[in-house]
Amino acid sequence: MANSFGTDILVQAPDPKAAAAFYVEQLGFTITGDTPEMMSLHGKNINLFIERGPSVGPVLEVTVENVEKAKARLMGNGCEVVKDEPEFPRYYVKDPFGLIYNLTK
Repeated sequence: MANSFGTDILVQAPDPKAAAAFYVEQLGFTITGDTPEMMSLHGKNINLFIERGPSVGPVLEVTVENVEKAKARLMGNGCEVVKDEPEFPRYYVKDPFGLIYNLTK
């Protein structure tokens, strides 16, 4: 089970453009993508994505060999899916300790 954390962090905001402006002005991120539903920002060591919507908290990216198997294993060990988008496929999983991560391949 060789999984790894990615360099992406995702947050949600009612106004992604306003949130992006904050991170650009206050933390020196650079805007690399701009759509009505998501702003993409890149920094020296991490990438920040701001999607429109109510906050579920910061979402870290975890790369796994098989998304469905990882999801099933985690669900069997006390995790809950807080967002399910099988068309990507991606799942936001909250573990028993409060950490939320996006399972991706």
